[in-house]
Amino acid sequence: MILYRITSFLRYFFKATNAHGIHSPFVYNLYTTIINTKKHYYAFDDIDAYRKHLSKNTDTINLIELGAGAKKQPHQVVVKNIYKSSCHSKKDTQLLFKLVDYFQPQYIVELGTCLGVSSLYLSMPIENSYLYTFEGNPDYANIASQAFYQSTLKTKNIHLVEGDIHKTLSDTLNQLPQVDFAFLDAHHDYEPTIKFFKSCLAKSNENTVIVLDDIHWSPAMQKAWEEIKKMDEVKQTIDLYQFGLVFFKATQVKEHFVLRF
Repeated sequence: MILYRITSFLRYFFKATNAHGIHSPFVYNLYTTIINTKKHYYAFDDIDAYRKHLSKNTDTINLIELGAGAKKQPHQVVVKNIYKSSCHSKKDTQLLFKLVDYFQPQYIVELGTCLGVSSLYLSMPIENSYLYTFEGNPDYANIASQAFYQSTLKTKNIHLVEGDIHKTLSDTLNQLPQVDFAFLDAHHDYEPTIKFFKSCLAKSNENTVIVLDDIHWSPAMQKAWEEIKKMDEVKQTIDLYQFGLVFFKATQVKEHFVLRF
């Protein structure tokens, strides 16, 4: 698997281009004003404080692995180790914040809360948005929920849905009028990725944005990403290696971009 990730990154590295290779005005504007910028937003400092807390947290919790490569038996893990191995980098999560701030979605869905770091970046740009974040590990959900209720983080718009996502997602989506933005970071395998994507797609509109994590993590995730790109509803995609961005604007020509990030 390590060899695969090395080769997949090399393929991305030599294929990726910058703004000079973008011919779509929509993608060019998004890349130059949002993706390829280092603007510092007001909320980053507050979330950094939570990151620092997690990086030093030596408490042990039960890990019930549900995704691809999961072990069958629950086992004890140290919080700071989970933070280091499972939480996204500042660069990646700050991009999520900037995308939400740019597109201004009202209904946001996140599959895979983990310790709540990415949830904070997704929820904080818009106070009147609604973030529905799904987590199957009870101890993860407990830590995340504590962070959501800290007064300094102002996260009254987060709804944490606990339990097996395969069982909870459908019922929750049925209660939502639409999905404006989705971040899929749960079960990193072909079948669940396609299933979760189609579930969100059923609630999407042409302005919806779906971000998939780890699109080159394994051959199965690569297969899922290639299949999603071919779907009739999908008009434009952006491959940033870690993330795959999917857009549905009917006015756009179907194009796929591999961009440096």
